Amino acid sequence: MKSTLLLPLALALVLATTALAQQAAPKPTPPRPGGIPADAAWHDVTTWGVEGRGWADQERKKWFDRLPAKAEGKVTAAVWGLSRDSAGMMVRFKTDAKAIYTRYTLTKTNLAMPHMPATGVSGLDLYARDTDGKWKWVQVTRPGSAKVETTLISDLAPGLREYAAYLPLYNGIESLAIGVPAGAQFEGLAPRAEKPIIFYGTSITHGACASRPGMVHTAILGRRFDRPVINVGFSGNGRMDAAVGDLLAEIDAAAYVIDCLPNMGPADVTAKCVPLVKQLRAARPNTPIVLVEDRRFTNDWITPGKKKFHDDNHAALRAAYDQLQKEGITKLSYIPGDHLYGDDTEGATDASHANDLGFMRQADVFEPVLRAAMK
Repeated sequence: MKSTLLLPLALALVLATTALAQQAAPKPTPPRPGGIPADAAWHDVTTWGVEGRGWADQERKKWFDRLPAKAEGKVTAAVWGLSRDSAGMMVRFKTDAKAIYTRYTLTKTNLAMPHMPATGVSGLDLYARDTDGKWKWVQVTRPGSAKVETTLISDLAPGLREYAAYLPLYNGIESLAIGVPAGAQFEGLAPRAEKPIIFYGTSITHGACASRPGMVHTAILGRRFDRPVINVGFSGNGRMDAAVGDLLAEIDAAAYVIDCLPNMGPADVTAKCVPLVKQLRAARPNTPIVLVEDRRFTNDWITPGKKKFHDDNHAALRAAYDQLQKEGITKLSYIPGDHLYGDDTEGATDASHANDLGFMRQADVFEPVLRAAMK
């Protein structure tokens, strides 16, 4: 009888003890996204600035816009909309951290395009200088939503080094912070004072279809020259517009690269190239200006109509260049387009837009011309 009474009491005691243990146990702290420690130190990049953000002293609608607020209503609506993308911007910093985190919010929820991955459209692309001072790739984010909070890289080799993070090409940024573990040394590096190379162009200059932001030829050349660049590429809308020329003329550049032919026909080139060059030359008498023929579609060997279009476009730009030289315009250089993507038909994603190989080849063609122009 006693054992029969003790069994319910023992069971009740066990249940009560279990309940108390469950109540006393602390709730686990939910992990932060991307394996980021809760005490990570965050640094807002707007507090020290980004390169590739021209007209930096002028009012912006949004901090990461490429054009100043006054451009709205002066440039076309399409150009203004595309200027909200952060293409060409790059933030530098030094740290001895063993891991680097990032937290940013994108302006658009469309993170990728059918012919361009999210890493290029919306990714943050990290480089670092090695012990010889050479820029080398580190890692890129893989955005899955408009809000990104992730570990960019971990298990880094010890040492203080300089990093550069390229911002998204075909998306805009609302906010951006770099994070490091608590106690790590961190210094935001202000934009360099050297004159920038300005690239005015089309969707290709804008960055289509690089796999990541650091693989556009403008970024590649920025690393090779170790100099700031400003990307004024507007997808489908790089058309040698005078309103854009007015803005370009405000910046004391190392060189102006005019690469608009993919969005223009021969008649437009004839009508607009000479006035644009004269507009820039009047404002900046000593700044080198480089005219670039459009690349050839990589399948124009089998599409005669496209081949003729390129032939005619190239001839129109060459005629404008010859006219400018005859009129005494100096410090003017010229880049032919036939070999910009190479000669094996492998340099484009969709015949028109460069892949990473095509961008590297473009940089190889541009580099000697720019070096000679900027001597």
